[in-house]
Amino acid sequence: MEIVISVILLIVFAYFCGSIPFGYLLAKTKNVDILKKGSGNIGATNILRNFGFSYFLLVAILDIAKIALPIFLAQRLNLSDVQTSIIILSAIAGSMYSVWLKFKGGKAVSATFAALLCIIGLKYFLIFLLIWAALLYLIKIMSLTNIILVLTLPTIMYYATGSTTYLILGLIFIPIIWFSHRENIKRLLKGTEPKIIKF
Repeated sequence: MEIVISVILLIVFAYFCGSIPFGYLLAKTKNVDILKKGSGNIGATNILRNFGFSYFLLVAILDIAKIALPIFLAQRLNLSDVQTSIIILSAIAGSMYSVWLKFKGGKAVSATFAALLCIIGLKYFLIFLLIWAALLYLIKIMSLTNIILVLTLPTIMYYATGSTTYLILGLIFIPIIWFSHRENIKRLLKGTEPKIIKF
């Protein structure tokens, strides 16, 4: 019973952690409503477009940390892969549908990166990050980079952990990221999606 209560509390905690809208709060310190700027999204990409790389990096780090915290607690409690996966999905749901923003939110990319870091460890995560950065350099479109790279997550997560549960979680990440990028996909098909960086 005690472990059940712990899991339930962590699921709730994960949602509220995920719900913290760091991008929105940072923009507010500059008297900007990020919901009315650029894509209207509170995520790091829209922060990059409007405030530059340093603010993008800050929001990305904070968004990763808020997801990593409940996952870290789940791991400290030695919860099963299934229980940990449910907590991860709760945190991601919070990041996409923040209770503080009338259930609006980000696109779950930073949240997914946080989950990936916690699950596969720093070594494999850094390799993934280098691949992501290289692909972004070549494509120069953040959304397209994300919807391509998410396809690799099931393989990476299974290879790094040997867990069928995390293989399934990786598969679940694909429709989550593609759904959150549905407007971007429409613009990509029309050829109107802006490039996020210029080299």
